[in-house]
Amino acid sequence: MIYYVDIDGTICDQELGRHYSLSKPYKERIEHFNELFDQGHEIHYWTARGQQSKIDYTELTKQQLQDWGVKYTSLKLGKPHYDLWIDDKSRNANMYFEQIELDKEWK
Repeated sequence: MIYYVDIDGTICDQELGRHYSLSKPYKERIEHFNELFDQGHEIHYWTARGQQSKIDYTELTKQQLQDWGVKYTSLKLGKPHYDLWIDDKSRNANMYFEQIELDKEWK
């Protein structure tokens, strides 16, 4: 499978808004995507960091992913900033991980 994954609010906190250097990783979520990567799935991280401010966060983001032990196929910045993404394959990050927990309970 091919996964496109957001960074802020998905694999790290977003409590401090655009203070990305202070973001804290969600280790269990990173481990989940790393496992998918190890199984041969493509993991593409795509973030809107800097989209509105026009600040280039590429090097900071690469360093964070490295420091957090994130495995990935590609990293892309420049995702459009939006309020609502409508797509037949789209999933909210929290709903995605809640479904994983439910699936574990059924096993």
